[in-house]
Amino acid sequence: MPKGPKGEKRHADTVQNAMLIGRIATGEVEDAPSKAPNRAKGGKIGGKARAEKLSPEERAAAAKKAANKRWES
Repeated sequence: MPKGPKGEKRHADTVQNAMLIGRIATGEVEDAPSKAPNRAKGGKIGGKARAEKLSPEERAAAAKKAANKRWES
């Protein structure tokens, strides 16, 4: 079953999914919260820890690679 932006289960059928989203928007159905609400927070902590472990040369290489990917067409 497909998952929504916060990991919640959604219908595979487009029409059923649209009806569910409409019901959530009107308040007819309560949207279930995610089981892991702090995932983004953990990712930020992990990114900072990784950056601290890398040498300045490794960080520069990673940044250069990211910039090249961002600007290639």
